[in-house]
Amino acid sequence: MDLATILQLFDSSLRLATPLLFACLAGLFSERAGIFDIGLEGKILASAFAAGAFAAVTGSAMLGLCAGLVASIMMSLIHGLASITFQGNQIISGVAINFLASGLTALIGQNWFHQGGQTPPLSGSGRFQSLTWPLAEKLNSLPVIGPIYKELISGHNILVYVALLCVPVTWWVLFRTRFGLRLRAVGENPGAVDTAGISVTRLRYQAVIICGILCGLAGVYLSTAMAAGFGREMSAGRGFIALAALIFAKWKPVPALFTCLLFGFLEAVAIRYQSIDLGFGTVPVQFMQALPYILTVVILAGFVGKAIPPKAGGRPYVKER
Repeated sequence: MDLATILQLFDSSLRLATPLLFACLAGLFSERAGIFDIGLEGKILASAFAAGAFAAVTGSAMLGLCAGLVASIMMSLIHGLASITFQGNQIISGVAINFLASGLTALIGQNWFHQGGQTPPLSGSGRFQSLTWPLAEKLNSLPVIGPIYKELISGHNILVYVALLCVPVTWWVLFRTRFGLRLRAVGENPGAVDTAGISVTRLRYQAVIICGILCGLAGVYLSTAMAAGFGREMSAGRGFIALAALIFAKWKPVPALFTCLLFGFLEAVAIRYQSIDLGFGTVPVQFMQALPYILTVVILAGFVGKAIPPKAGGRPYVKER
């Protein structure tokens, strides 16, 4: 395997890992605050549809971005209302969000565009275009460093760089700010936070909204950057894979980055190598396509070591009288 092939594989891994990273960080904020969110998939799907639809109608990727964020935040607020205000079961609420997004995107898409639930293809300003960094072409002649700079570092759209930037920002917010300390405390011992005079409800709603923003970015990326429009069920289980990545990373942002890159790499390998000849037989294409999902099952089955979630996760807080 030559350098060009390796760089293309890593480049694809980064592109494919971007929506997973957004969703994984979204789940990180929510679950650190004690709100388990199975509805990441639904938020991504709703955002992808809203972004693709508005970008197709207006011809503006930025308006699509705004619409995608609004759609995802609305879904997050529904989940917050059910699980925080009404103290309902967080798992059931998240599953309901997934069903709601799946049905609404198909129904509205069909009635709006009459293309089987899809949006019209996007082009030009309706999509986020790739950015070429300074001197990328001139430095390409340099051995090793030049191709790495041109193919791997340069040439991505703005949302890829935003996703990477979100990792250190998330680490700083969670572990170096008062807000992050309180957020983590709410996920571990909400009673102690309430005793200190801090609103548990407000903190959890803030975490849910941040989750909605990050899931919104994941959906926007899918329909206006990685693809040229919305397709039915285009989230394709990425919300669930992001949850598996979050467990694998033990609810920490930097390990989450590398876990998502691993999932992206497996998907890139599956796309590039539809079948692999082992000498004594050929690995079927179905196995290659199933690689990311196989790893998800392995992680959720607990074969990567014990992952302990926040102690108050999944339990509504009932203030003692």
